[in-house]
Amino acid sequence: MRPVHTALAVLVAAVWGVNFVVIQIGLGHFPPLLLSALRFLAAALPAVFLVGPPKVAWKWVLGVGAALGIAKFGLLFTGMAAGMPAGLSSLVLQVQAVFTAVLAAAALRERPGPVRLAGMGVALAGIAVAAVDGGTSGPVLGFTLVVAAAACWGVSNVLTRKAAPPDALNFMVWVCTVPVLPLLGLSLLLEGAERDLAALRALDWSGVGVIAYVAWISTVFGFGAWGYLLRRYPASAVAPFSLLVPVFGMSSAALVLGESVSGLRWVAAVLLVGGVALTSLAPARQPRTGGAGAGAAGADPSASGGVRAPAASSSAVSSAVSAGSPPAGAAASPAP
Repeated sequence: MRPVHTALAVLVAAVWGVNFVVIQIGLGHFPPLLLSALRFLAAALPAVFLVGPPKVAWKWVLGVGAALGIAKFGLLFTGMAAGMPAGLSSLVLQVQAVFTAVLAAAALRERPGPVRLAGMGVALAGIAVAAVDGGTSGPVLGFTLVVAAAACWGVSNVLTRKAAPPDALNFMVWVCTVPVLPLLGLSLLLEGAERDLAALRALDWSGVGVIAYVAWISTVFGFGAWGYLLRRYPASAVAPFSLLVPVFGMSSAALVLGESVSGLRWVAAVLLVGGVALTSLAPARQPRTGGAGAGAAGADPSASGGVRAPAASSSAVSSAVSAGSPPAGAAASPAP
């Protein structure tokens, strides 16, 4: 990669890592489900009027929108609101690569090879260490919700692979429209109209900045830049940069929010990032009859480095829509 493109890849990873800190700040302004709804609303408008109609069947738009927008982000934001630290969230969410690989093996018949299986084991060991660390420094409920969010991300990655949208930007914009009304409805039901209205009435420039960052910088810029890199270089060259997301997430959380990083958390980080690298970048063995592309779509990143270019392009959607992680077919990523 040219130095300028290497710098761009690192910048996107930093944007997605810092996104977790911005979300944590945003949760001080808005209830979690309302914040998620506003994020998708801002990301979808006015772009939805400019990109044309969806270029895939509506079932894929609705399916990915539900799994990624409603379930994944609803659980992630709620888990962080329940006390899950931003830095630890950026790390634990990377286990989506394991969920993606398992689901791809079941749904797409992508058989994991020995290297990928070893990576899954290492990543799960990292989750176990993170759970021990989280059990001593944070609520179990928040940790569980973030792991559940990672599982939903895995579902959305596999659905995106099945959809194989020819225009990733078009697909992402329409996916962003799906969660808005359901999340608003859930917020009114679970968080209460009074709480939502109070948050909107108290909206200040800090709150506006949070929404602008998570919608336009993390989603629109992050997705656009990552997609640009995937069009110029093989996924195997771009994907490894997504592994920097939890590094930036944990570092920025420590610097901005004052979160402590224990020795156990660093051990968990090494195991998780290493395991995700093996899981995401090792090629999956394809069934003899052919099938839906090579490698699992793992994370806004989680597919294999050997993914074909079209698969990488379509996978990139899931991850970029996420609050801070790289594209699915490209690598195991971030982010929220």
